[in-house]
Amino acid sequence: MSSKGSKVDEITAGLGEVRGRVGLLQGCVQRAFFGDVNRSTARVLAAEGYDVVAPASVRCCGALMLHTGYEEEAKKLARRAIEAFEKCDLIVTNAAGCGSAMKDYVHLFADDPLWADRARSLSERTRDIMELLGSVEQRQPRNAVNLRLAYHDACHLAHAQQVRSQPRELLSSIPGIELVEPREWEICCGSAGIYNLLEPEAARQLGERKADNLLATGAEAIAAGNPGCSLQIAGHLRSRGQAMPIYHPIQLLDAAISGDQSRLKD
Repeated sequence: MSSKGSKVDEITAGLGEVRGRVGLLQGCVQRAFFGDVNRSTARVLAAEGYDVVAPASVRCCGALMLHTGYEEEAKKLARRAIEAFEKCDLIVTNAAGCGSAMKDYVHLFADDPLWADRARSLSERTRDIMELLGSVEQRQPRNAVNLRLAYHDACHLAHAQQVRSQPRELLSSIPGIELVEPREWEICCGSAGIYNLLEPEAARQLGERKADNLLATGAEAIAAGNPGCSLQIAGHLRSRGQAMPIYHPIQLLDAAISGDQSRLKD
């Protein structure tokens, strides 16, 4: 986990024939704790032919406020995101909670005549990074990353956004990856936005159950598409004295495309 040097250029030019202009939400938790995930996301999108726009002014999508019922505060942040990404063909998120919230802007502003159409447009153009890459033909060959890997389904990705097969297919496309499935993939890790803060005992039980199921796979590393999940699972692994790296799938794709596995230590 590293946020060192986490700044992403506001504009990253796509390679070759450009497929489109994509807005990248850097997020608040992602930017603070997992800046390497944002860097990997920008690099992979550019390598696959997308111009990437990552405005520094959009720090939070409002998801955390929505989790706690502060709807008006969430709307203020949502309006800022809508304005910043209005000229982008697509908006990409690499945090499942953020993507789920942004896809729900259409409902958040449904009764607002000034923002309803603009919110609907953003929701319709928002994609999780795995969702987008799984929908287009890959341009860049993948180098080997030799790793026995367990994939964790973030609830906001698997259940809220229905993005389940794409991460598995993309990870399986990397030579050397042995993808293993944990038991009870559909059960929450206990992070769930701010659930682990509001209901710590229930969240602890879920976290322990998730950690046990992941350890039982015999994996060398875990892939997870949400920062809250990564923090929750890492904490319960540490409580068991287990040191296991947790990567976002985009980091593994970045290492495979570049051939530079040191990026997994970025």
